[in-house]
Amino acid sequence: MPRPTPIASGPGAAPGRTSREPVAHAYRRGAAEVADLLGVDPAAGLSAAEARRRAADWGANELAEPARRPQWLRLLDQFRSWLIGILLGAAVLAGIIGDLRDAVVITVVLLVNALIGFLQERRAERSLEALRRMLVPTARVRRDGEVRTVPARELVPGDVVLLEAGDRVPADGRLVVAESVEVAEAALTGESQPVAKTTAPAGAGDEAPVPVAERTGTLFMNTALTRGRAEMVVTATGMGTEVGAIAEALRTGGEPPSPLRVQMDSLGRRLALVSGVAVAAYALVALARGEDLADLALRAVALAVAAIPEGLPAVLALTLALGVHRMARRGAIVKRLASVEALGSATVVCSDKTGTLTLNEMTARALWAAGRLYEVTGEGYGTDGAVRPAGPGDRGDAPPEPPREAVLPFALCNDAALSPGGGAVGDPTEAALLVLAAKAGLDPAAPRARTPRTGEIPFDPAEKYMATFHTDADGGVRVHVKGAVDVLLDRCTHVLTEDGPVPLTDERRAEITAVARRMGGEGLRVLGAATATTAAPAATASDGRDRPHALPATGLTLTAVAGIADPPRPQAHDAVALARAAGVTVKMITGDHADTATAIARELGIDGDVVTGAELDRMSERDLADRIEDIGVFARVAPEHKVTIVRALSAGGHIVAMTGDGVNDAAALRAAHIGVAMGITGTDVAKEAADVVLTDDDFSTIVRAVREGRSLYDNIVTFVRFQLSTNIGAILTLLAAVLTGLPTPMTAIQLLWVNIIMDGPPAMALGIDPPRGDVMSRPPRPPSERILNYRRLTVIVRAGLVMTVGTLAVFALARRYTDEATAATMAFTTFVLFQLCNALAARSEDGPVLGRFQLRNRTLWICLGAVLVLQVVAVQVPFAQGVFDTVALSAAQWAVCLAAASTVLLAEQAWRTGRARSAHRRAGGRAGS
Repeated sequence: MPRPTPIASGPGAAPGRTSREPVAHAYRRGAAEVADLLGVDPAAGLSAAEARRRAADWGANELAEPARRPQWLRLLDQFRSWLIGILLGAAVLAGIIGDLRDAVVITVVLLVNALIGFLQERRAERSLEALRRMLVPTARVRRDGEVRTVPARELVPGDVVLLEAGDRVPADGRLVVAESVEVAEAALTGESQPVAKTTAPAGAGDEAPVPVAERTGTLFMNTALTRGRAEMVVTATGMGTEVGAIAEALRTGGEPPSPLRVQMDSLGRRLALVSGVAVAAYALVALARGEDLADLALRAVALAVAAIPEGLPAVLALTLALGVHRMARRGAIVKRLASVEALGSATVVCSDKTGTLTLNEMTARALWAAGRLYEVTGEGYGTDGAVRPAGPGDRGDAPPEPPREAVLPFALCNDAALSPGGGAVGDPTEAALLVLAAKAGLDPAAPRARTPRTGEIPFDPAEKYMATFHTDADGGVRVHVKGAVDVLLDRCTHVLTEDGPVPLTDERRAEITAVARRMGGEGLRVLGAATATTAAPAATASDGRDRPHALPATGLTLTAVAGIADPPRPQAHDAVALARAAGVTVKMITGDHADTATAIARELGIDGDVVTGAELDRMSERDLADRIEDIGVFARVAPEHKVTIVRALSAGGHIVAMTGDGVNDAAALRAAHIGVAMGITGTDVAKEAADVVLTDDDFSTIVRAVREGRSLYDNIVTFVRFQLSTNIGAILTLLAAVLTGLPTPMTAIQLLWVNIIMDGPPAMALGIDPPRGDVMSRPPRPPSERILNYRRLTVIVRAGLVMTVGTLAVFALARRYTDEATAATMAFTTFVLFQLCNALAARSEDGPVLGRFQLRNRTLWICLGAVLVLQVVAVQVPFAQGVFDTVALSAAQWAVCLAAASTVLLAEQAWRTGRARSAHRRAGGRAGS
C-alpha cells in the first residue's frame, strides 16, 4: 500500500484522505503507521499547543444537533389545543353578533395565556438544558506525556485516548494497545454480542471495502468497552465519525409520557366530559328561560373553558423541571422526569458499600505475609509510615518488615501511580496497595522498569481478580494476581513463607481464611496477592503487546493478604436512620467479604441477615422471596446477583432504587425502578443506563433525592387540588344560579380572568412549596395511588360547594340591597378572593389550616398579593371597569366579599378538627376494648 502524506492543517489539506477522515482507510493500516501519519507519538501524545491548533482546524468533537423549531412556531403551538380552538370560536362568534369588546378581551386573554405557556416551556427547557450541560462527557487523553481528563468535545485527530471497561468511546480511533478488549457495538452495527478487538489491521492488502463490523482494530464513537483496557489514536471526530455519517438514523424521539402525565391527560378528558354535561344542562335551562341565543352560546363556551384548567399542563411541566433542577443542585441529576415520581414512592434502596456508603479513601491497616501479621501505620497516600509486626502472629524473632517479594504482586498488578505531594492517580484501592508496598520497603518504580508488563487480565467483578504478566530476567513470564482471598486460594497450591514457597496444606489454608475473616470482622476490605511462573504466549500483533493471556487454573503461590480500611461516610449513618424513619429500607450490596460487610453495616445501623452470592445461587426464587425482607446485607455478590435482588424485591411489591458504577451494573440499573449511577467513579455505561446520576457518589444524596421527590409530588397534588376546586366552583356556581332563577353572576370575560390570570400564578407558587415537616416521617406513597383519590376528590368538591354557596349568597344579598351591577361585581370579587383563601387551604391535607408554615413560601404570598392588586384594578380603575363589566366597591363591600371568601378556610378547618376528633374517639374505643 502506498504511503500517504501525513496529516496537515484543516479538512482537505492532505492528499490520500477523505473529507471525513484525517487518514484514509486507517483501519487497513498498522497502528504505528497511523500514529506516524497523524504526527503523534502514542507514548507522549499531542502537545497542548498542537491540540489547540487541530481543534481550530477540525472543530468540536460533536454531532450536529437537529434544527430547532423556530420560536414563532413554538408560540403558535400554544393555540393548537382544541379547547383554545373553542375559545377562539367564541371570540369570532362574539364579533359576529356585534360584541366587539368581548371578542377583543377573549383574544387578548388567549394571547396572554399562550405567552405564559410559551415562556414556561422555555424556562423548563432551559432548566433541562442546564442539567444536560452538567453531564458533559469526558475522556482520558495523553498530552505532553501526561494523562489528563478533558471534555470529549475537545478531542482532535491524533489524540491518544485511554479507555477501560465501562468507558464510552468518545471518537473513532485506531487501537495501539488492546488488552483483552471487547466492545459493545450494537448501537452501530446491530451486533448483539460484544466484539473482540485487537491492534491488527483489517483488510490489509485487499482493496475491497471492509464492513464496519469487521474492523477489529478500530473503535467507534458511542460504542462502549465491556472488557479490557485500550489505547487508541483518534482518527475521526464529530460528524466525521461513522456515527456522524448516520447521525440522522441514531436520533431518537422524545421521552415517553410519565405515569403522572398519563394521569393528568386522563384527568383532562374526564373534566372535558364533565364540562360538556354542565354546558348541556346550562344550555337547556337557559333556553327554557328564554335567554338570548348569542349570549347563551358565549357564556356556555366560557363555562366549558372555565371547567378545564388550561394552564395545568404548563404548570406541571414547569414544576417538574424546577424540581429536577433543585435536585441537581443538591447532587442528584435526574435524567428522566418519570423518575421523580418513582423517587417519591421508593420503598427500598439497594446501595453499594464502597464509595457510596463509605468514603472510598483507602489506607492499608493490616498485612499478613510469611505466616505473620503486621500492622501498617500512616494515613492517606503518603509513604510516611511503617509495616511492623503485630497481633497474634508476632514472635520475638520477627523481622522488622515482611519479605518484599510478598508485596511485589500488589506493586506490579497495579495501574495506580503515586504523586510526589502525597497524592495518587488511579483507583483508590490500587493506590493504597502501592503505598503498602512502599512502606514495606519496595520501590514500585524499580520492579516495574526491571520486569515490564507484557499483558494483563483486567479486573472483572464476576471473577473478582486482576492479573498482569511480566517478563522475568531469565526471559520467562511471571504472572502477578490480586483479588478476593477465597478466589485466589482456589487457584493456589503453595504459600510464601520465610523459607520460600511451601505446599498449601489444609492447616495453612484454614489459617489464611481465619486471618481474612478476622480482618473483615474489623471492617477492613480484604485482598490477597499471588504469583506464578507461566509459559510465554505467542504474540499476535506487530507491537508485541496484544497477546491472549489466561490465568492458570492452579499452581499459584499466595504471597500476602492485606486489610484496607474504607471508613463510612460521616453523614451515612444519619442518612440511613432518616431513610428508616421514612419507611425506606436500606440494603447493602458489596463484593467484599461477609465479615467486612457486616462490620460496616453494624456501624451504619443497617439491620438484617447477611447473605453471600454463593448462598443466593443456591436459593430458588421462592426461597429468596421468602427471605428478602429479612436480609440487610448481600456480600460477595457478582453484578448479575443485583438483577436477581431487584426482581425479588419488585415481585414483593417494592419500588426499588439500585446503585451501580460498573459496566456490568447496567442490567440491574435498568431493571430497578430507579437506577442510580455514581458520577465520580461510575462508568459511562452505568451513567447511560441510570435514571439518576450522583455528582458526589454520596449515599445521603439518594436520601435527599427521595425527600425532594416526595415534596415535588406533594406540590403537584396541592396545585391540582387548588386549580380543580376553582373549576368545580365555577361550574357549580353557574349551574346553581340558573337552577335557582338567578342571573348569571359572572360574565365570560370574568370567568376567563379567574381561570387563567387569577389561578395561574398561585398554582405555580404552590408548585415550588418547600418540603413539609413530615415529608420524611411518613411511609412511602403507594405506587398505585392516584393523584385524585376519593379523599382528595371529596376535598375538591367540598371547597367548590363552599365557593358556590358563598358567591351566590353575596350575589343574592347584594341584589336585594344594591343595584344589579354592584351585586355582580361583588359576586365576581368574592369568587376571586375565594381563590386566595383556597390557595392557603390547599397547602396541606392535615393539621391546622393556618400556622407558621404558611409563612415559608414567600413566592406564594407575592403571587397572592399580585392577584389581589390586579383584582382591585379590575374593580376600581375606570378603564378596567369597562373591560370587565365591574363597578367600584366601597370598603364595606370589599370587607363583605373577603368575609365570605374566608369561609373556605373556616369550613376546611372545621372539617379537619371534626375528623381528628372522630379518629381520636375511634382510637380510644379500640384501646378500651
